[in-house]
This record gives sequence, C-alpha cells and structure tokens, in this order.
Amino acid sequence: MKARILASALAFTALSTTAFADERVLSIGGSITEIVYALGEEDRLIARDTTSSFPAVVEELPDVGYMRALSPEGVLSVDPTLIIAEAGSGPLETIEVLEGANIPFITIPDGFDRPAVATKIQAVAQALGVPEKGEELAAEIDAQLAALETSVDAPARVMFILSTQGGRIMASGTNTAADGIIALAGGTNAVTGFEGYNPLTDEAVTLAAPDVIVMMAREGDHNTADADLWAHPAISTTPAAQTQSIVRMNGLLLLGFGPRTPEAAQALHSALYDEG
Repeated sequence: MKARILASALAFTALSTTAFADERVLSIGGSITEIVYALGEEDRLIARDTTSSFPAVVEELPDVGYMRALSPEGVLSVDPTLIIAEAGSGPLETIEVLEGANIPFITIPDGFDRPAVATKIQAVAQALGVPEKGEELAAEIDAQLAALETSVDAPARVMFILSTQGGRIMASGTNTAADGIIALAGGTNAVTGFEGYNPLTDEAVTLAAPDVIVMMAREGDHNTADADLWAHPAISTTPAAQTQSIVRMNGLLLLGFGPRTPEAAQALHSALYDEG
C-alpha cells in the first residue's frame, strides 16, 4: 500500500519529478485546480471537487463532491491514479480507503502570505512532475505580488465576516486566508484576539471598530443584504456602518491563495482605498 504523500514546504521537493507524468489526476480544492490550469497541465485532469469552479471550463469535468466531505465511492467512480488536494481535504476515513486502493493522495501545504503562494504552486508542479513549470509560474506570481507591496499611511481596519446566520457575526481572526489577503491588500485585520473563524459577541464587534467590512459574494439565501447588515445592532455601531463601507468579492478569488492572488489583492486594495 502506498503511503499518503504529505507535500509540505520542506518535503515536497523529495517527490519524483516523473513518477506521476502519465497519471489520471483528480484535483481537490479550487486553488489546486487553478494552479493545474495555470501550469498548462489541465489535459491530465479527469475530475474535480465542488469548490473547483475556475476557470469556468473546469465545471465540465465530473464533480466528486465537497473537499471536506469526500466519499470513497465518489472518488473511486472517476478512476483517478493521482489525487492532489488542498490541506484540510478529507475526511481521514476516505483518505485511508484511497490509500488502501493504492491511489497516492498528495496534500499540498497551505499558507496565507506571499511565500505561501509560491510554495503551493511549486508543490503542485512537483506532484505533477513539472517542477520547472512550477518555478517559472511561482516566480511570475511572486513578482506580481512584490509589485503590489506599498506602505499605507493609515491602513484601513477591516473585518471579514464569513456569515451572519441567526444574527451571529462569524468573523475571521488571525491565521486565515481572509487575514492574509487583508494584509496583502494593505489593510489591517480588525479582529486579532483569536485564530481562525469564530463568532463575535456584539461587544467584540463594536470594539473591533472596522472601517470596512469584507464578505464573500454569495447568491440566494446565503447572501446578507446590505440593509440587513447595517441594521444589525452591533454592526450599526461601527465606522463601516456609518459610511456603509462594504466589499463583496468572489470567495475563491479572494481566499484561494493561488495564481489569481495578485488580482485579488489589487482588487481589494482598490476597494479599501476607493481607487478606480
């Protein structure tokens, strides 16, 4: 039985550059799929997960389900010989079944800063056996991110709200994709008292005092209308509510930390500082 390969910032270089050259690749995670396309290796993809929606043509591939709730049956139905997945994909029980079927499951390291984007690109390229392409693409994206680095005299205080379900504000603390993209865009996270995504009390929302609220653009019942947001008792006390400053962006673009991260950082920066 092949052991699952954990590709980390230190270990991914140990992978063979040719072992997977002819594999039937299943990509799990929107940013991983984007990287495969950016590397020009999309012809090797035979399926993807639900979060893989860019470029639009990828939606023509079979969908094996949500990355954190994969079933062995769904994955095995597309007959992959190599699975490349974002960190956090699973569950573990499914991964163990796939290992038992001798299907390599490569987990790509995650991270939420400029170096992490390059590391992720290089890890995917290494898994595909095209490290030279990975180095070239990583250098290109890193140069784009470097060009965006500017100092801001008065960084905007930004609160990323994941959801408002039941009137509870679920916001991003530190060590998240939201926290990372806020920094790359020249803002400062207004919520730093915890890591990850957690619900905030009304008092904590008021004390955070964000200048701008950032949310994912959603459709249908998952969307929170601006009027409902500003009417929230805690949100209504914030500077963001006084100026009705909100930025909504596509979630995969905003939080993917893949090849489009320079685009996301530039778009968010422009929105935060009312440019263009």
